[in-house]
Amino acid sequence: MSSRVASKTSAISAPHPVASPALLIPALLLFVSGAAALVYQVLWIKQLSLVVGVEVYAITTGISAFFAGLALGGWLFGRWADRLSQPVLLYAGLEVLVAVLGVGATFTMSLAASPFAWLEQQIGLLAWALPFALVGIPALLMGGTLPVLVRSLAADPQQLGKAGGQLYAANTAGAIAGTLLAAFVLIATLGVRGSALAAAMLNLLAAVGALWLQRQRSVPLQAPARHPSSTAPDRLALWLYSIAGGVALGYEVVWSQSIVQFMSTRTYAFAVVLATYLTGLFLGSALLARRVDRLRDPWGVFGLLIAGAGLIALLEIAVLGRWLVVAQSLAESWVLSLGASELLGMSARFAVAALSIVFIPTLMLGAAFPLALRLSVGHERVGRDVGAVVAFNTLGGIIGVMLCGFVLIPLLGLVHTLGLLAMVAAGIGYCAVRKGHGVKKGRRQAVVAVGLLSVAVALLTPADKLASLLPGARNATLAFYEEGRGGTVAVVTQGKGHKAFQRLYIQGVSNTGDAMPSLRYMRIQALLPLLIHNGEPRSALVIGFGTGITAGALTRYPGLERRVVAELLPSVVKAAPLFKGNFDAAADPAVDVRLRDGRQELLRNPQRYDLITLEPPPPSAAGVVNLYSRDFYQLAASRLEPQGLVAQWLPLPTQNIDDSRSLVRSFLDVFPYATLWTSEFHEMLLVGSMAPIELDAAKISERFQRGGVRSTLQDVGIGSAAALLATWVTDRAGLERFAADAPAVTDDRPRIEYAQWVRPKEITRVLPALLDLRQAPVLVNADAGFHERMKAHQQRLMQFYRASLHAYDGDRDAWARDIREVMRGDGGNPYFRWFVGE
Repeated sequence: MSSRVASKTSAISAPHPVASPALLIPALLLFVSGAAALVYQVLWIKQLSLVVGVEVYAITTGISAFFAGLALGGWLFGRWADRLSQPVLLYAGLEVLVAVLGVGATFTMSLAASPFAWLEQQIGLLAWALPFALVGIPALLMGGTLPVLVRSLAADPQQLGKAGGQLYAANTAGAIAGTLLAAFVLIATLGVRGSALAAAMLNLLAAVGALWLQRQRSVPLQAPARHPSSTAPDRLALWLYSIAGGVALGYEVVWSQSIVQFMSTRTYAFAVVLATYLTGLFLGSALLARRVDRLRDPWGVFGLLIAGAGLIALLEIAVLGRWLVVAQSLAESWVLSLGASELLGMSARFAVAALSIVFIPTLMLGAAFPLALRLSVGHERVGRDVGAVVAFNTLGGIIGVMLCGFVLIPLLGLVHTLGLLAMVAAGIGYCAVRKGHGVKKGRRQAVVAVGLLSVAVALLTPADKLASLLPGARNATLAFYEEGRGGTVAVVTQGKGHKAFQRLYIQGVSNTGDAMPSLRYMRIQALLPLLIHNGEPRSALVIGFGTGITAGALTRYPGLERRVVAELLPSVVKAAPLFKGNFDAAADPAVDVRLRDGRQELLRNPQRYDLITLEPPPPSAAGVVNLYSRDFYQLAASRLEPQGLVAQWLPLPTQNIDDSRSLVRSFLDVFPYATLWTSEFHEMLLVGSMAPIELDAAKISERFQRGGVRSTLQDVGIGSAAALLATWVTDRAGLERFAADAPAVTDDRPRIEYAQWVRPKEITRVLPALLDLRQAPVLVNADAGFHERMKAHQQRLMQFYRASLHAYDGDRDAWARDIREVMRGDGGNPYFRWFVGE
């Protein structure tokens, strides 16, 4: 998200001339307008993931419509403003229209997913006109506000660079406020639509402020007088700044993939990185704006700043190491020692990473803005020229994002892509110093030296530099690493002896692995719903391939005729052979792997399934809430065959207990028949249906013996149908008691994504609360012996859970006592043995 949100500010920031006191009201207007714009952009990126999918090509293409609107708006309205005597009225009108269309676009996008999917099936690529129009039209008006406001002020060409830098800083400061406001306050409290209304109020406030400013003026603005002796604006600066915009957005694409392993997948982490990025732009512009008009060789300084930003961006990646993790821990500890919350402590941790990787290059890029204005904006056509700066910089950014994301990173990798960008930045710097007539010789030599140093650092930095810094890579073996479109995928071998296992990292963050606990819950995730299905299941959809264990387990159930998997990243499927226990699912012709966002697979494909099972990343991760919301469950329910089941992974320690209640509430709001099962100590499984779920012990026992089902479950400690049914926890009545009056998670109110930071040892709160709901399942065709065996298995499992809770609490004696009892009763169980050794 951060790479695409941040670029908007660099594109929409605007200049202005006039003495500093006279800039106060325009600066405030730009601050408010910038805050509103970033709120809209955060909302629209979130909504676009629901409309067009989270697949990298889809979201990038959709966001490009936003940038294209900004570029076109800056170019068109900048020219129009030069012909008006009172352009401030046009500015006020544009802000009002942005408010109206911004809210309209937000509300319409919340309903646009199904129409877009239908249109795409009917007219193909032409369907993209819908999201293009929804985001592009309001963005076009946003792009126009800035050059129009600049033109509305009396322009002194001698002060253009200084005033432009100051207004750019004000606009960027507003963007920082909007970013943090959206992530930390608005969406969590008001939801998506409510946040759009709040942004619209900011637009209207800017419009009222502009009208007040107009009333203070006694004389309408005249068309600017021509000054033949004045220096004409230089178009080379415009083109160079356009290329620099592409390079800057290229940095953002690389940063978004390289910084995550030092961060978190939470939205708060991305918001802190974006705020740091914008703060760099803000401070850079504010600092240089004070003296830009006094510089004797603006070309030389411009060139050195752009070239230097490229070199430093490369050097910061080259010198990354464990020192950064240590610095993060120290910062977090210091903040917590002041009595701050866990969220603020983690935010401090994020800020250290962002400052170390992002801040200095953006500081230099921000300082280049007032120089670009001084060199490329003339006083005769201020609106037109500022609009051109907006348009060219924005279009350059679009090209940079697409070129890096779709071509350079898959072809060269992250480190070498950053090296290439540094060389391009050095080339921009060299062109600039060659162009300037008054450039000092020392600055030319410095730019050349920066270019040569960039080449040297790019060649000397190992291509797998970032792979070596993965949290799990220390004292472990890197088995797979690939930097591709949409993300970085790595597989690391961890542990020793019989506990050796593979762990999957996506974007530098651990997702899952093939250790015994993971094998157990993933196989249960696939096979338990099939075994309890009241009909004869013939088709199943898995959302999220991951290690391939869930998909592989489906191949062991002989009754299935259609097995479909939806997975976003090709590299994840490519790495699948490294994981044990997945029965080579990636190469099995019986498994249809579709490289698509799971929600979009359901939305665009009318196929129906007997089972939809999903285990995406934890629900608090940015964007993943799309697969845990009530709206998603309604979509999934519409794709079920009669008596079909939806099986939802419910991780326990990844969110606070109140958030778990909201997740359960979302599930209950859609499925009238719902059950809860414990698949592993750290996870549970929600199984829901639109039809009653009857547990027929005789049928389940017969299915358990089919094909490879028995051996597949025996390997993870489920040796019989009685042992499987012993994992039952409760039915809908118990889940209703647990969820109580918790608010549901919805697309409009994705509260779990913006929830408070998880408390330490949260599983010791939520697991007992769920186990307290336990009741005996109502079984059909089960004799007394079956009930006794099931009860014995359940008691042993509960004793193991008690032992594990003692371990979390640090009570070693209680752990040892309980685990001895567990092993005495079922010492051959491979699941229990994994925790205690051979």
